[in-house]
Amino acid sequence: MQMEATEKKQESMVSGTIGVVRLFGIPVRLHFTFVLLLIFLVFIGIGDRQSGAATAVYILALFGSVLLHELGHALAAKQYKIRTLEIVMFPIGGVARLERMPKARQEFWIAIAGPLVNVLIAAALLLWVSRTGELAPWEMLRDPTDANLAQRVAFGNMLLFGFNLLPAYPMDGGRVLRSLIALRKPEDQATQIAAAAGRALAIAMGLLGLLSGQFMLIFIALFVYLGASQEGALARGRVLTTGYTVRSAMITEFRTLPHGATIRDAGDLLLATTQHDFPVMHGDRVIGLLGRSALVRAMMSEGPEAYVSAAMDRNPPRVSVNADLTAAFERLAAAGACALVMDEDDRLVGILTAENVSEFLLLRQASLAQARAETR
Repeated sequence: MQMEATEKKQESMVSGTIGVVRLFGIPVRLHFTFVLLLIFLVFIGIGDRQSGAATAVYILALFGSVLLHELGHALAAKQYKIRTLEIVMFPIGGVARLERMPKARQEFWIAIAGPLVNVLIAAALLLWVSRTGELAPWEMLRDPTDANLAQRVAFGNMLLFGFNLLPAYPMDGGRVLRSLIALRKPEDQATQIAAAAGRALAIAMGLLGLLSGQFMLIFIALFVYLGASQEGALARGRVLTTGYTVRSAMITEFRTLPHGATIRDAGDLLLATTQHDFPVMHGDRVIGLLGRSALVRAMMSEGPEAYVSAAMDRNPPRVSVNADLTAAFERLAAAGACALVMDEDDRLVGILTAENVSEFLLLRQASLAQARAETR
């Protein structure tokens, strides 16, 4: 996904993430809910016959396996000249965010690359164990020990392989399914079919979790369902925005703040309008953007007499008025951000938010429904 920005590409992070490290130039971040996964791994990894050091190695090894899985996606995408914006570690695994959606054949190999990494890890560990010792029966792995650590990590990678290949979009298996369907159907229709399959599988997983008392399975089903629903909504949005530019959906009546305005002035404007994001101007030039959250934080920390120039975002996302609305929609849907709309002379002509793009989609849906009704 990408957005034009006065000759520069603007990047955004998934909300609720913490920057950790860069690998191969790719930012790797932890989502705040990732701590739930760590707690779960500690719970299943602790045993009376396993040392604390082995428990730590087990958790780090599985964490590294998930990370290598996502790097497999990223390196495969790189072969098709698709840049990975970031890797985010969620409780049910990682997500490699690509700058644009790959074509069907490309997506197949990008999606399958991650699980194949887990197969290679498992095969390497099992080969090493078989050459240095004796493979323990699989049923013995339920009792964690220092001796079966490598084999349990191998088994964990096999589980990651099988779990990720379930045909539940947006998991890898769902992406493989979408890529195969997209060979015969339009990509957006393929996405909706794969997303529907993901929602159905998530419901089945949730019911199984309820009946068996497996609350982690319910938790995973919830994430899969939300992810599939989000991807289905994005697919519908791509269909409805195709052929339109940002000019069609931008807000043209908005208020701005001068660079010398105070937080009190911004608060008064927030209350007097329905606007949540205010461009900060120095004459006719945009120098920043003050959002509602930043305004509230500045009010609490700096006080009402502080200047908005100290609290504003000095490098807000910008998009050309003639840019493709589909790309802008995907970017806003992922980040929930507000973008400044600029004309050819780099003058501010509008604001684009996720909210008003959603309103554009509602009107488009109503218009298409009316057109279908008139043709009957």
